[in-house]
Amino acid sequence: MRPERAKSPAVRGSRSGRPIMALLDLLGRRWSLRILWELREVALTSRALRAACDEASPTVLQTRLTELRSAGFIALADNGYALTPLGRELLENFLPLHRFAERWSRRAGT
Repeated sequence: MRPERAKSPAVRGSRSGRPIMALLDLLGRRWSLRILWELREVALTSRALRAACDEASPTVLQTRLTELRSAGFIALADNGYALTPLGRELLENFLPLHRFAERWSRRAGT
């Protein structure tokens, strides 16, 4: 008989309840990584983000901003939205994933 492993607490929005799966699910949503990438150097307003993500509908963009804020990756700043230290660390560690996601989305056309 195998000993039971302690279950990690469920993550809101995660189908599996695993934190890493919730993170990958969030990053896999279209425009999430792009928003983080655009905020890598400077805080941007919603209008500037819409211009940078010109194919994103305002509704989708606002949804992604809300998700990223609630996850703690971005925060409201004087000049709009800015990366938090957690968001900066995530972007640095997931930069190869971002490059892959950008190539994949261009090929898939999604």
